[in-house]
Amino acid sequence: MPSPHAHLTPTHVTTYVDDHVFGTAARVGISDHVARHSVGIELEWLTSYRCADQRVSRPQIDALFADLGAMPGGSRLTMEPGGQIELSSARFDTLDGALTAMGTDLFVLDRACAQRRIELIALGADPAREPIRILDAPRYGAMEDYFDHDGPAGRSMMCNTASIQLNIGLGDAAIMADRWQLAHAMSPALIACFANSPFAHGAPSGWQSTRLRSWWTLDPSRAAPPDLTADPVSTWVDYALDARVMCIAHGDRYEAITTGLTFRRWVAEGHELGYPTLDDFAYHLTTLFPPVRPRGWFELRVFDALPTPFWQVAAAVTHALLVDPDAAAAARVAVAGTEHLWVDAAQLGLGHPALGLAATGLFEIALAALDRRAPEDEAVTDVVANYFDRWVARGRTPADDRLAAWRRDGTLVPPRESPVPYARSLVSEATP
Repeated sequence: MPSPHAHLTPTHVTTYVDDHVFGTAARVGISDHVARHSVGIELEWLTSYRCADQRVSRPQIDALFADLGAMPGGSRLTMEPGGQIELSSARFDTLDGALTAMGTDLFVLDRACAQRRIELIALGADPAREPIRILDAPRYGAMEDYFDHDGPAGRSMMCNTASIQLNIGLGDAAIMADRWQLAHAMSPALIACFANSPFAHGAPSGWQSTRLRSWWTLDPSRAAPPDLTADPVSTWVDYALDARVMCIAHGDRYEAITTGLTFRRWVAEGHELGYPTLDDFAYHLTTLFPPVRPRGWFELRVFDALPTPFWQVAAAVTHALLVDPDAAAAARVAVAGTEHLWVDAAQLGLGHPALGLAATGLFEIALAALDRRAPEDEAVTDVVANYFDRWVARGRTPADDRLAAWRRDGTLVPPRESPVPYARSLVSEATP
């Protein structure tokens, strides 16, 4: 909550970012080593009730969550503003642990949704419905007011998109900056590999990832990737200070700020509601949505929602490339020249020649890294290889399959695909 007096300085901000964003001070009860090397997965789905054009209501989702209770794999269930459901895994030491727990919890969630005729739709963007917010929390009302001032993209992002988020530990201090750089450098090629949202308003949008079209249209001060010319702490401090203030929390209210006030100017000049505190800065960080967001870990937000087993592929490939030292070194070479093709990746997917070449290189490197891992990862390696053969090697994406189905019979929403428990073989699910 704002203060009547100015007392927050850039030094306070820098210390906070160093300790809590690129350090592990906020990870209470977790050792520094675990925090720096853990992995987590967040999966989102669009939802509908009975038919593809009917949104699920807030009471229906509340009842679903109440009936489910604690998930067996430890994941957390939350609802997004448009009725999207998000499943967030616990923190795990290994990728296999995260995949196994998430697969188990998804299976339980899917069975419960099927009993209630709630559909989990694994697409990155709603193919036809207008964006309607069903979650009436004050924060989301202020966000909607803020985004509406700039145009319709914000409301679409809030209510009509779904993604996969992969949370990778910062790594040891000696490699943290390199991991930060590599996560950004690989992201355009990863966007192209896993694009899965080619529709809007009932027809092709002209984008392989319509979800990311919404993000690229948002306020760039909070959604565009940062300039990486400085060290990570300095880069993120400048990014956060130069980002526009979305809203100011005071009491139980949130007031949208649509005047273009940056956090840096708020620190220097204040606002009629007061000057920012460190708590206001911490909240401000939660309103920043670049494609790679540091939060005491690196949160990669570049993947469209995908059905089982393809979300496992996105997680396995990215994790292998970032945490295996040999794979990381080779990946830097493979994506050279594509690091800034953010918009091209979302619009053209693997139809862009340079991105297609980079994607092939990344998958080959990731497969080699997965082969070096323990035998229990064999199922993951096989499903990654099948994804490569089915799409990447052919210069295609899941979005291309969705477009082909639409051209064939007008299908916008894929048929329901029940997730198989992770312990079973996934290879047959990935084979065309």
